[in-house]
Amino acid sequence: MLAGKIPPEVLIKIIDGIKPGERVIVGPGVGIDATAIDFGDYVLVASTDPITGAEERIGFYSVHVNANDVATFGAKPKWFLVTILMPEGSSEEDIANIMAEIREVSEAMGIAIVGGHTEVTPGLKRPIVVGTMLGEVDRDNLVVPDPKPGDAIIMTKGAGIEGTSIIAHEREEELRGVFGRDFVERAKAFIEEISIVREAMIAREFATAMHDPTEGGIANGIHEMADINDLGFRIFAEKIIIRDETRKICDFYDLNPLALISSGALLISVPRDHAKFLVERLLSYGISASIIGEFLAEKKRVIIENGIERPLKRPESDELWKVV
Repeated sequence: MLAGKIPPEVLIKIIDGIKPGERVIVGPGVGIDATAIDFGDYVLVASTDPITGAEERIGFYSVHVNANDVATFGAKPKWFLVTILMPEGSSEEDIANIMAEIREVSEAMGIAIVGGHTEVTPGLKRPIVVGTMLGEVDRDNLVVPDPKPGDAIIMTKGAGIEGTSIIAHEREEELRGVFGRDFVERAKAFIEEISIVREAMIAREFATAMHDPTEGGIANGIHEMADINDLGFRIFAEKIIIRDETRKICDFYDLNPLALISSGALLISVPRDHAKFLVERLLSYGISASIIGEFLAEKKRVIIENGIERPLKRPESDELWKVV
């Protein structure tokens, strides 16, 4: 198999037969960012995710990516556990720098670090950080992923936000030679926008589902949302937000921006009648947003570009792996 997430048909086989435990509201499934567990008046939401495609600011990414998954259920991230795996030859300073980054981001977000594990692991070429985030939400604000046919699909901020920043950090010297220092600094700064917690808290009263598109980008994220209820979708290419820096970097490396890791964007399924209002509300908070398509009862999954409809294929691997 290629690097990245395993194909959904393989994942389905692996998790087949897993029985949800006592008080589990949402268990494992394709396209599901987190789990939700009933605690009476409130719900505990938990998620786990590794950072494998970045080395620079890996601690920063680990907190935000896991917080994002919890927020897609409408929950506020509160407690973080982290496993840090380091390659042989790493220094004490290397480990301390990652932990300092994790601590700084967690404190800024009001998240408590409550446990974890750290080791030097044979066979690794770069650090890997695996996070587990816990959050809570009252039952009325819990968003159980349940997109419906006819729901509008809204995206925020832009495709490939995280991937753009990672590539700008990892290939900084090369990109400066092509696009200049200011361009690269702007692209690197995209990392500051990878949190979707704020917009998720705004959208949760309207959403039938929310999804943080990580590996495989916007394209894979939409497929994963459709997988939840075996839906189709229709996407309009001209409505997808792609920033100039992302487009130029993707053109330079011959990458598909729709299949580039996209933490920082939020995909929201919302009843059609509420879609325009939610976009306007997000815009009023300074969050760029666009209605990019809709879910369908019909099983076709297509993108329309220049008036031509074609299948939107599920990415086999994230475009980031071609570069880093």
